[in-house]
Amino acid sequence: MNAHSQPAVTVIVSTYNSPLHLMRTLSGFAVQTAPLAELIVADDGSADDTRELVEKFGLSAPFPVRHVWQPDEGFRKPAILNKSIDAAAGSYLLFTDGDCIPRSDFVAMHIARARPRFFLSGGVEYLSAEATNQVGEADIKNQTIFDPAWLARNRERPRMIGKVNASRLLVALARRLTTTRPSFNGHNTSAWREDVLAVNGFDERMTYGGLDRELGERMSNYGIKGLSVRYDAIAVHQHHNRPYATSAGWRANDLIRQESRRNRAVWTDWGVRKPGESEPSAEPTLHET
Repeated sequence: MNAHSQPAVTVIVSTYNSPLHLMRTLSGFAVQTAPLAELIVADDGSADDTRELVEKFGLSAPFPVRHVWQPDEGFRKPAILNKSIDAAAGSYLLFTDGDCIPRSDFVAMHIARARPRFFLSGGVEYLSAEATNQVGEADIKNQTIFDPAWLARNRERPRMIGKVNASRLLVALARRLTTTRPSFNGHNTSAWREDVLAVNGFDERMTYGGLDRELGERMSNYGIKGLSVRYDAIAVHQHHNRPYATSAGWRANDLIRQESRRNRAVWTDWGVRKPGESEPSAEPTLHET
């Protein structure tokens, strides 16, 4: 994709009461080599310290920053993502989470690989708890945390071939041999806004566990296929606990995904638009900075 056809990119960062992790994520986007049309923080009911952080970041960010917030009524990530999709000004949406720190070429890689009728599927390098606690702003600005030797010491689990390697030959080999199918991964994925809206966004019945992949499966049914940027668009994941992850939630989500596969579903009635509505059912709180 040449410079004249680059899409306007809206980055959507999901968060919930994790201001320290979010601060590092935002610091990563502040040093991107490619332009953003805007960054939206999709906030599932965080306390005021998150709003204050976003407002402060917006004062110096090299792009517009918007804070889309909804009241804390339990895990409702699909709903706040749908509100953010609806509010987005960009024609191209890049999704990540507020526990992920992007490498400086993260946005550039998504732009370079963007294709009509495809979504892009990336992954993350998982940091250990100890490494996460030690990451400072300088480590993000000078990209220390993306150095292959640093990652080899600080991954959550040792790997022979990670997503970041010093050898280009190893990267090429990993890209060629990987058996991981490209899926819609909420921590590192991008798609055209019109394609996401064509399937009505995320299914708001879903809780934690596969809610992003279910959207990708409906997009695939619609003819929008996945392309891997697993070894190109790089981000690191900060260690944290997941008290919202429950076996009951996984089971409920799995039933929805099974139904979508069985019916080759494209549209969900529990998405951005609800039956009988021309606009979303509830307006989010939106702060411009």
